[in-house]
Amino acid sequence: MGKNLIEGKKEKVGNIAKIILESFKQLKVNLEITDLQHSKVSTRQQKVRKVVENEFNVLDSFLTGSYSRHTMIAPLSEADIDIFIILHSSYYKEDGQADLLDKVRRALLKTYTNIPKISRNGQAVTITFTDFIVDVVPAFNRRNGGYLIPNSITKNWLSTDPKKHVEIMSIQNKKHDDDLVPLIKMIKGWNKVINDNFRSFHLEVMALQILNGVKISDYPSGIRYFFDKGRSYVKEKNPDPAGYEGDVGNYLNTQEKSDVTNKFETAYNRAKKAEDYEKNDDTESAVGEWKKIFGNYFPSYR
Repeated sequence: MGKNLIEGKKEKVGNIAKIILESFKQLKVNLEITDLQHSKVSTRQQKVRKVVENEFNVLDSFLTGSYSRHTMIAPLSEADIDIFIILHSSYYKEDGQADLLDKVRRALLKTYTNIPKISRNGQAVTITFTDFIVDVVPAFNRRNGGYLIPNSITKNWLSTDPKKHVEIMSIQNKKHDDDLVPLIKMIKGWNKVINDNFRSFHLEVMALQILNGVKISDYPSGIRYFFDKGRSYVKEKNPDPAGYEGDVGNYLNTQEKSDVTNKFETAYNRAKKAEDYEKNDDTESAVGEWKKIFGNYFPSYR
């Protein structure tokens, strides 16, 4: 009789674990944009690139950002599609950051006459379409590899290599059996719930650092592990994975770093509590804690 009770309890715990894992599978689906939206992005970005190519001597152009790294999440209406435009060096001026962005903006305005807002935005020209945003980033080939992009706020040229970022993400995702990218999307879903306290790329860099060499056994434990280690990592320097100097988290001041550390602490405690509820056969409460972390992205308990 006792043996049957023990086996019955094991079966129940196994079913609860299965429910949680199935919920995370649905979370993964809920974070994706649709095939139709992908098609719309493809058509739109090709047209934008063509408009710039008609006005400038363009050496190369390509998609970059989270879309090209496959880490962008739904909804598309809140996403940015980044386009890199590599220009001929004749357009380069040491102090011409703002002027270059203004020239790109004027070129876009010739075609997109009915768009509500096309603005210079620090390092890009932002086109605010009704369904999603496109950021056009003019750049130059850098002598020692990578690219230079303008920063019209700090009035300097920034070194970066978005192609390298795509390569790094692809390699690391394969090392994690294709589980890293979905986990990063989940982390970005959490960021939406906490009102985008972090820049998207900063979270990606942190995930690359924290999960480097770590096996992702499943999404719940992977998320809990990220929040656990993130409590200290967010206070540290997060260097560009492409090897350039600087800290991708330097947009956060001391007080803001303290605030986001608390966000990590809260998320970790909720993830830990969810795991404890799961161990105690309380599926509804476990799902409830995960929903506190992921909001409406996470499926409700039925």
